[in-house]
Amino acid sequence: MHAILCATPEEMDALRGVLHADLQPEVHGPTRVWRARYGDEPVVLAQAGIGKVNAAAAATLLLAGFGARSLIFSGVAGGLNPALGVGSVLLADRLAVHDYGIVTAGAFTPTAYGVIPVGAPVLSAPEPVDAAVRVVLARLAGAMAGRLDARLGGVVTADYFLNCPATRDELHARPGADAIDMESGAVAVVARAWNTPLYVIRTLSDLAGEDSHLTYDEMVEAAAANSAACVEALLGLLAEG
Repeated sequence: MHAILCATPEEMDALRGVLHADLQPEVHGPTRVWRARYGDEPVVLAQAGIGKVNAAAAATLLLAGFGARSLIFSGVAGGLNPALGVGSVLLADRLAVHDYGIVTAGAFTPTAYGVIPVGAPVLSAPEPVDAAVRVVLARLAGAMAGRLDARLGGVVTADYFLNCPATRDELHARPGADAIDMESGAVAVVARAWNTPLYVIRTLSDLAGEDSHLTYDEMVEAAAANSAACVEALLGLLAEG
């Protein structure tokens, strides 16, 4: 069974619009789960809530309680790469949690997630996804050509909404990330622990600058719809094998 996660009601509304979901969800703590179908195959849709803790809890629930054999995260993100515009879809071939690390001499240094930060290497780049996942994402980018600007790129995750052009530019220059969100890196940690493929699809709702909160409010529904369209196409590719 494929399990599809998102964070917000807008993202879930977009997913339910392209899949045949039950009217009412099951409630599992902070996670709301709808049973749905793609063709003849059952899928589950989970609205996790915002942030790394909610996302990791939802991913674990789907793996342990629903027997998911793959995870798909669909939603919106803030753009870091100046070559990408609002509405562009990022298919994550590299992922990392950015706000885990060590503070010394008044400065924060990110490190790889889950290791003791003291003496750990600096997080210099997001971690590549499995080669098989990347192949599927590349096929998805090709399938969406002419419909959406969908491309492979790196996503970093942190428990903050980025509304700062200086930090945006630094994150693009130093770890080489193309977008920032608040969930995907945490789901990647869980997926790796369960040896389960994860496909992250993020449409840019804003460009992570000083007016990001305004652009987000205007574009979140359209951006979520772009991601949901890619999810539908991804399910078709996975069904083909």
